[in-house]
Amino acid sequence: MPGSGQPASTRLTLSTGDALEVSGSLQDVEKLLQNAARSSPGTIAWLRDAGSGDPVGVNPVHVVTVTAAGADSDH
Repeated sequence: MPGSGQPASTRLTLSTGDALEVSGSLQDVEKLLQNAARSSPGTIAWLRDAGSGDPVGVNPVHVVTVTAAGADSDH
């Protein structure tokens, strides 16, 4: 949420059903995933885990949904 004082993060849902929360706005993460998808096969998008700050490589082929973290997606 803008203005909340917390850094933006984005939630990725993978084809395995696992969810991953990464640092960055929805637009920034989307762009990194799109760039990796347009590159040569097997190129991964390098992101940062929102909790630990550790680098995490994501194969964009396995991303099913991309949502802003904190969005009211828990029904």
